[in-house]
Amino acid sequence: MKAIRVHETGGPEVLRLEDAPVPRPKEGEALVTVEAAGLNFIEVYFRRGWYKAALPFTPGSECAGTVREVGPLVTAVKPGDRVATVTAAGSYAEFVVVPAARLVPLPEGLEAKEAAAALLQGMTAHYLTTSVYPLTLGDTCLVHAAAGGVGLLLCQIAKKLGARVIGTVSTWDKAALAKKAGADEVVIYTEKDFVAEVKNATGGRGVNVVYDSVGATTFEKGLDVLVPRGMMSLYGQSSGPAAPFDPQVLSAKGSLFLTRPTLGHYVATREELLHRAGEILGWVKDGSLKLRIGAEFPLEKAADAHRALEGRKTTGKVLLIP
Repeated sequence: MKAIRVHETGGPEVLRLEDAPVPRPKEGEALVTVEAAGLNFIEVYFRRGWYKAALPFTPGSECAGTVREVGPLVTAVKPGDRVATVTAAGSYAEFVVVPAARLVPLPEGLEAKEAAAALLQGMTAHYLTTSVYPLTLGDTCLVHAAAGGVGLLLCQIAKKLGARVIGTVSTWDKAALAKKAGADEVVIYTEKDFVAEVKNATGGRGVNVVYDSVGATTFEKGLDVLVPRGMMSLYGQSSGPAAPFDPQVLSAKGSLFLTRPTLGHYVATREELLHRAGEILGWVKDGSLKLRIGAEFPLEKAADAHRALEGRKTTGKVLLIP
């Protein structure tokens, strides 16, 4: 099979297409034919060496496709089932072995591309808005990178839950996308200071929660737009890690809450995984959650896909197609 391999950390050029043996499923595992793999910023972190992985490795955790073979004692899926997962160990490949318990079924009629575009970012938006800070009618949230893959879904789900949404984006084109996804106000941070704009939009009060996937360039300023006892949910670091800071800052700025969540802890059990995945994929199928697939790249162009993602040249979801 063909697979992307990383032998040393660095820039996009370290992503190399190579021949590799087709893996065989062991007890409790299933072999999946990858029809579409989702690109996520965490793979950039691993490629750069910000997150550690044993070398060499195949990047990727999110994909959708068809079960080809199952190992012993597997009852959750069978060959021929259409499935998706966010815990594949190396989805930048034509085939991948996945723990069967971490596979979710695709609703009838949902395409693999839609599932790969929705699952990880959709469940991320789901846990942020329903578990980390459960939004309710009357809440106001700030969504950074509101035209990105998670951002567009966050805007939609937040509106579904009755919240007011303020988004930040870098261009007017991205502002239009965020507005279409439900953002009530959008700040173009390359032209205006988002702290001042958020304070103006809220009559000086601020927001109940900040959903921040950007990190270094937004984190500290984001603390300044929170209401007393507001929540900073730092779930990514596309601009780099946030700088260390004194926890006393949280007290001084209003007894704020800070969390650095990750999806794995919010789909820890199969029951929770199926619940979140079922809601997200169900909303996609019935049309109440709109996907934007911003770009598709063939597997051999994985380096170009990473360049586009890091260069902020994409909106919505980016897919790799083996």
